[in-house]
Amino acid sequence: MSASSNPVEVRHERDQQRFVTQIDGVQALLEYQMRGDQLVITHTGVPEAIGGRGIASHLVKAAFDYARGAGLKVRPACSYAAAWAERHPEYSQLLA
Repeated sequence: MSASSNPVEVRHERDQQRFVTQIDGVQALLEYQMRGDQLVITHTGVPEAIGGRGIASHLVKAAFDYARGAGLKVRPACSYAAAWAERHPEYSQLLA
């Protein structure tokens, strides 16, 4: 089953400073650190078994949407999140 036919549900695990999803029994995650009023995205990881389905994009979007709702700035320290931010200028006002 692909992510396109089944919506990707992303959970925010605040205590562990990460966003996670599980697809076909495989977990993908985005890790972050809070530094003052900045959400610093440190890692986005999607195992190869579920890669190529846009899952990382869902994780990064969830982090940016959370930051927007919480009044935070985002610093994409991982290369994927930085590239995602460049492709989504509608989120540029959130960049730290």
